[in-house]
Amino acid sequence: MWYNTLTMAKTIALFNQKGGVGKTTTCVNLCFALKEQGKRVLLVDTDPQGHSTSGMGIDKNNVYPSTYNVLIEGVPAEKAVVSTKYADVIPCNKGLFGSGILLTGVENREYVLKNALAPIKDKYDFIFIDCPALLELLTLNALAAADSILIPVQCEYLALEGLSDLMASVRMIRRTHNPELEIEGVLLTMFDGRTNLSLQVANEVKKYFKRAVFKTVIPRNVRLSEAPSHLKPALAYDGTSRGSQAYVDLAKEIIERNS
Repeated sequence: MWYNTLTMAKTIALFNQKGGVGKTTTCVNLCFALKEQGKRVLLVDTDPQGHSTSGMGIDKNNVYPSTYNVLIEGVPAEKAVVSTKYADVIPCNKGLFGSGILLTGVENREYVLKNALAPIKDKYDFIFIDCPALLELLTLNALAAADSILIPVQCEYLALEGLSDLMASVRMIRRTHNPELEIEGVLLTMFDGRTNLSLQVANEVKKYFKRAVFKTVIPRNVRLSEAPSHLKPALAYDGTSRGSQAYVDLAKEIIERNS
């Protein structure tokens, strides 16, 4: 593939217009798993809820500079990076709410994040962007900055209904802002092999996306749900759990896809 870890980071946006699909859980745990594999990793939190920020052990109510300052005030991205034992993070919080309105008057407003990250792309192997669920200006910035998108899909029926809308959004982004945007992969999350529904959804997703679906499947796992309340990735909370080990497998799969 074109990607070379020795030259420039690959930027991957985690995106799904449906909430509650495991997007932030995946972002936090995958970043830490890749760091554990020896990769240089940056997590950029563009979701005003700041869940990825707190999931990395950062007090989201006490961060400066943040994603807001990078996007709205032009603070260099490098100055906003917080180094944690799990990965480097550009944090954010609820101050980012409404920033899309502030961006509307900015020249090349959809490319502010891409331009901000450009000077630090050679410092990392992977940059992951945690996107808001809504397709708005913050999300457009993330997708314009990304080389590829990772799509978490919850193994429930309603998740299937949104796939056509999601792909329509991807096609629109390719047409208007980022013609080189690829699909990094589709990740099945909250999978319960004991239920016919999970198996049916998994089969339908594989029919739709074919080889784009990751071999690794993230199981429904209580440790993954508990870890955020402890302000750490599940891999740090309980590295032996099935959920944690699945993210280790996913990290290895992503490294293999990009080698």
